[in-house]
Amino acid sequence: MADFTPWSALGGGILIGLAALLLLVALGRIAGISGIASGLLPPRRGDAAWRLAFVLGLPMGAALWMQGQGGPVLASHAPSWQLALAGLLVGVGTRIGSGCTSGHGVCGLGRLSPRSMVAVPVFMATAMMCVYAWRHLLPGVLW
Repeated sequence: MADFTPWSALGGGILIGLAALLLLVALGRIAGISGIASGLLPPRRGDAAWRLAFVLGLPMGAALWMQGQGGPVLASHAPSWQLALAGLLVGVGTRIGSGCTSGHGVCGLGRLSPRSMVAVPVFMATAMMCVYAWRHLLPGVLW
């Protein structure tokens, strides 16, 4: 397990909150990544520029952070096919759940959205059950 880094985690959380607030105040938009990304396909006139800037800014921010840290930090030992499958399942889940953790967790809870107050505990409980199952019921099967 990685070292606990409360100050960088707090700083990252504050930056995410400020970015979500800025998007809401400046454009009246919710910073839900899945909704922003899905709005690019097909692009709507007058709506694509901010969406594209937001989506491109995500990996650019990570790249700048890695450069400042002296290179990438290995976050997973999982094979690429498992990471791709996980990403696909998350994408399907965001469509079924009408939003993602950023939209519901960061923005929805902050706006006291009833739908988000149900969605976030469901996300968390499901994640906890999956981790428990993979680590204790299926050890060695998936990693």
